[in-house]
Amino acid sequence: MGNRNLNAAKRAKKDEFYTQLADIERELQHYLPHFRGQTVLCNCDDPYESNFFKYFALNFNRLGLRRLLCTCYDGSPVRGTELVLRFDGEADAPRRQAYKVDIRAVPDLNGDGAVDLTDVRLLLQNDRNTLSLLQTGDFRSPECVALLQEADIVVTNPPFSLFREYVSQLMDYGKRFLIIGPQNAITYKEIFPLIKDNKIWLGYGFNAGNAYFKVPDNKQTYAAGVYDEEKKLVKFRNCHWYTNLEIPKRHDELDLVCRYSPEDYPKYDNYDAIEVSKTANIPYDYDGAMGVPITFLDKYNPEQFEIVKFRKGNDEKDLCINGKCPYFRILIRNKHPKSLSL
Repeated sequence: MGNRNLNAAKRAKKDEFYTQLADIERELQHYLPHFRGQTVLCNCDDPYESNFFKYFALNFNRLGLRRLLCTCYDGSPVRGTELVLRFDGEADAPRRQAYKVDIRAVPDLNGDGAVDLTDVRLLLQNDRNTLSLLQTGDFRSPECVALLQEADIVVTNPPFSLFREYVSQLMDYGKRFLIIGPQNAITYKEIFPLIKDNKIWLGYGFNAGNAYFKVPDNKQTYAAGVYDEEKKLVKFRNCHWYTNLEIPKRHDELDLVCRYSPEDYPKYDNYDAIEVSKTANIPYDYDGAMGVPITFLDKYNPEQFEIVKFRKGNDEKDLCINGKCPYFRILIRNKHPKSLSL
């Protein structure tokens, strides 16, 4: 059901999913040293609602940030429930307007001994340099590209329908990033070469592989995926974090316990490689190419394995065994296979 809902959302450009704060905190805890002294850009995040903005604003001092930039696009349907911001003369409810937030310090403005959302609200209401209007807020617009060039690290949940274009922009400008995307992005012709060349890798992922996103109130079309009507949360099992920030997980060695035998590991018809249907079944003693599920990338250690290619055999058709094609496979090779005599 998750794949069907996500693909339908992409086709309809209805991909405004808002990440839960707990999921952001769980993932970001592994990257903390990267942020000290850095400018962070959240360029797909409405400050009225974005938990990315809330996370970095509330942890601005703990992370040692130099600057926090946050932008949202014109026409965002989100209405704030916790952080109500407005310009002079505006009605109480936020307008559908593109905003930029530019924070360079988050002091304890209410003097209660802690920095919380009240202090962030006071900062944005009283310091007119922190909150300003944008023309469109589109990450591809000149005004947002200029902000991208000022940033050190980009962290956000971009529109899945524009994921290819979004990642391409990050790579073109040489930016470090941590972003959420569809798991199937691994299979995109624009993305897989970046993974193969170790320019992008997977982060730690969502708790138990389940991603729960909030959707705007007017997006009732996700009814099939909404598990909580009151909170408007949609569940997907096919989302992941993508990054080019170094993390310890990337260097964890996969413990291999299976031994190769021709009976257990058939070869493909159109490529000199064996089929390994589960990552846990990768043999420790095979030195040739192996086809593994795309979920292998969650365990991929570039010091232990080499990625050879994706999906296709020598005839440029899908890998197959006895004429049948398993689901997409990544061809890998163990860099340090153990001896058969061990």
